[in-house]
Order: sequence, then C-alpha cells, then structure tokens
Amino acid sequence: MMTSFLCCATASAQRDSFEGPPINYMTAATNDPVSKLAAEVEAGEVRLSYDPQHGYLKSVLEALDVPVSSQTLVFSKTSLQLRRISPHRPRALYFNDDVYVGWCQRGDVIEFAATDAKQGAMFYTLSQSEDAAPKFVRDRGQCLTCHASSRTQNVPGYLVRSVFADSGGQPILGSGTYNTDQTSPFEERWGGWYVTGTHGEMRHMGNITYEEDDTDGDREAGANRESLEGIVSTTPYLSPHSDLVALMVLEHQTQMHNAIAAANYETREAIHQSYQMNEFLERAPDYLSESAQRRIASSADRVVDHLLMCDEFALTSPVQGTSGFAEEFTARGIRDAKGRSLRDLDLNTRLFRYPCSYLIYSDAFDGLPKEVRSKIIDRLTAILENKVDDPEFAHLTPTMRSEILAILRQTKPEFADKKETSSL
Repeated sequence: MMTSFLCCATASAQRDSFEGPPINYMTAATNDPVSKLAAEVEAGEVRLSYDPQHGYLKSVLEALDVPVSSQTLVFSKTSLQLRRISPHRPRALYFNDDVYVGWCQRGDVIEFAATDAKQGAMFYTLSQSEDAAPKFVRDRGQCLTCHASSRTQNVPGYLVRSVFADSGGQPILGSGTYNTDQTSPFEERWGGWYVTGTHGEMRHMGNITYEEDDTDGDREAGANRESLEGIVSTTPYLSPHSDLVALMVLEHQTQMHNAIAAANYETREAIHQSYQMNEFLERAPDYLSESAQRRIASSADRVVDHLLMCDEFALTSPVQGTSGFAEEFTARGIRDAKGRSLRDLDLNTRLFRYPCSYLIYSDAFDGLPKEVRSKIIDRLTAILENKVDDPEFAHLTPTMRSEILAILRQTKPEFADKKETSSL
C-alpha cells in the first residue's frame, strides 16, 4: 500500500509467526474502518458514488473522513500498480489517523490500508469499475511480501520509502534506499515523491529524477517548490499539492502505528507461550513467566520511544506546507483547558510543539493488551514527572514534560488516574 518494493527474504518467517495462534492474522475477525465501510456498503446503508475521472475515490474519501488536503504524490514504481505510475502520472496517497488510500490514474483498483485496533494493518482493494456493485476485497498475502518485515517492525504494517528514481520512475537499486520516519535526515527524504512547501536551507531528494551515474542530482531544482507547475500536470488529481507537512506527519504516523502493533503482537505471543509452558510445567494457568514479562517490558519501551519522538531529526530551517493540511490536521486535536493539543505543530525546530504522538488517542493504542498498556502509561508518566533522566529523553525539557503531562491528564483518562508514580 505505501511506497515499497523490496521483497524481504524474511517475509515467510515473519508471516508464520502471526498467521497462527494467538494472532491468527488471516482468519481473525476484523474491525478496521475499511471493513466497517465494506459492511455498510454491502448492507445498503452507504452508497458510493462513481465519477468517470476518479472512480469511487471522492466518495470513499468522504465516507472514511480522509481529507483531500492530505494528498501526497509519489512517482517511483514502488507499489502494487507500478505500471500505472511514472513521473508523468504519480500515484496519489491520502490518509487520516487510521486509513491510507492510494489512487492511480486509470488504475484498476483503489488501494486501502487500514488499522485494526487488535490486528494492525489490513490491506484492501476496490475495483474501479462501474459495471458491478462496489466491493472491497481483502488482500490475502501479496501485500505482506513488503509490508511485513524488519522495515515495518516485523508486523503487518506501513512504510514510507525514499529512493533514487530515474526518469521512468524506476528505483536505482544500486544507489541505496531509505526507510523514512521522523528520525530521518532531511536530505534522505522523499526520493521518488513530489513535494510542495518551503524548507529554507535544508534540501531533500524530492521533485527530481536521478541518473545511475549521478545520484547527487540537481536538488536545488527541487527545493522550496510551492507549486508543481512545470514539473507535472496536477489537473487529474483532487488537489494540486503534495504537501510537505503531510509527508512529515505521514512518516511519523506509519512507524508509530507499527510500534503499537508490534507491542500488541509481542504481548499476546508472550502471554500465549507462557500459558502453554504453564500447562507443561504444571504451574498456575495464569502465571506470567519472567521472560514473558521482559518481552512485554521491552515492547512497551519501544512504544514510549516512538511516542516521545526520541532521536527526532532537528529542523535547521522552518518548514511550511501548501495545501492547508497543517491547519486541518491541527483543528482535529483534543484540547486541554488551556487550548493545548498534541496535534499542535511546531515546524521550526521539530514536527510537533509537544513531542508526544497524537496516536496515543487512537483505537490501536486503547486496544493494546492491559499488560503492555499499563507499562507504557507507567513509564510515560514517570518520564513526564521528571523521575527518569535517561539520555534518550534529553530532548524533553522539564517545562515540555510538564506541559505534555498536563495535556494528557486532562484529555486521556488513564493519566488522570496516575497522579503519583514510582521511578521507573
């Protein structure tokens, strides 16, 4: 679904670990936004409209509450409908907190990836044909070739790739590729993507193509573009933008989702295996072994690191988008009595004003098993109460920690109940 192309040798091994108990990825019931919409369409409760230029795109974006301002354009041949993608015909990607939608000009299908609170990333397609009733089809393994690997934290998940794309959109594999998130250096981002927005003296890989013997490229030509006019025609798309801020939020969100899903899987697997050993060793049925507890604690720590934006790349120039995405994204925030929200953006030295991910409000976070969710909340509270001075949290000043904690205590009930914690 996301821009990816490397078929990892470990895919089969990873799949074996989550296709069986206790995860049962392929057979367990799903409850993600796309599966819910599919059920409503099948029941006749929702009607999707078709138009000749975009097919069902406008209708599904509205039904799934996915903003058009989130549009980004990727021209590298790194996804399912690669024959439909080129620098002249980029693929459009739209997203909200839980759903990703991919659309190609003259595409056979619209692609979807949606987050299930228990099972993580789910992948679907919707045929772009008006001849039959719209029907969502769940992927049965093809997407997992690239979307279940170390690049997605070893669970079915999402990734944003940056590649050296040639004039046809083909990645120049010998020059390397980058898996990008908020920790990525600016100069490694957005190869194979179009980018609209300003970023001062910083330079990225977007808006240009590369030659195999010259992967430096003319990055100056792709820098600080507020319009794609003269590079590619955006007339066929819902928006003329490929917003820089939307790209930055997308990079954070994808790996944050993966960290939450990885903690979910690891906890369920650790508990399942511990309970199996209890029967063999004639221990109490609900005994949780020390090794299981260590696995759960480690996965909780990884979630906390992602939540608090550890190792985030420090912006050296202000950044600004062009589509209004920043304003729309911020407006969706849950606010405390002082009007503060974890969706407030900084865009001068970092992405968020308060570096704690807004996905802490997500169904996926709330759906974490209590064994790991409680550890995350305890650990996070101790850090924000200044009871933890580990170097990885040095980017959080005492004032910043206090502000984040105050926001959480007023907007997330689990934190309101934890006024005091022990040092962790």
